[in-house]
Amino acid sequence: MGVTLAEILDAAAEGRFPVDDGETVVVPQPSWRDAGVVAFTGHSVVFVDEDPAWVRSALADVDTDPLAAAMNARFLHALLERTGRRMDTIDLLTVAPPLAGPPPVELAEIRDPEHPRVRRALLHRDDVRVWATDGGLLVLGRGVAGRWEAAIEVEPATRHRGLGTALAVAARHLVPGGLPVWSQQAAGNARSVRAFQAAGYRPVGGEALMVPGEHGR
Repeated sequence: MGVTLAEILDAAAEGRFPVDDGETVVVPQPSWRDAGVVAFTGHSVVFVDEDPAWVRSALADVDTDPLAAAMNARFLHALLERTGRRMDTIDLLTVAPPLAGPPPVELAEIRDPEHPRVRRALLHRDDVRVWATDGGLLVLGRGVAGRWEAAIEVEPATRHRGLGTALAVAARHLVPGGLPVWSQQAAGNARSVRAFQAAGYRPVGGEALMVPGEHGR
């Protein structure tokens, strides 16, 4: 049996990255919900339950540097068409180790499963927990390949005060089991990128996440 996406991500969280050999490998989806591409330095991983021969053919059809082919719009479009899935954007994939002690901001957990933010998070993650503070929200849940993922929201009136960074740090205190916590930031969302990097999250690669389309595939 070959390497799994979970094993690749676990190694990356510890600073052990795939060899920058210019290759693109194809591994199975970690779940029915999640498919896509993770691009590391000089190495890409396509995680999809499709014929690897088709994936390699689609990559070969992309007229670009092979190092960039897996994140090229033409290949991503072909993969979306093939799988009937949809995606929002290409994200910067970041990770941080856990921290001991209480979080640096006072939080109140939202336990209502019908809360709009909880319901939205459950579409993309398992074991979701949501906390609120004055002017912001923190979401933790198990996402791609079972990794713990953090997402934050800061209301416009409370921006530029360090709350986003404080919430991102809080996730490192709240992640269970002494495990790393991951987060994705859209490449154009410079404010979010700065907040997470200030909170100690380091970039490990880029990710194009594809979720089931309207027919549930």
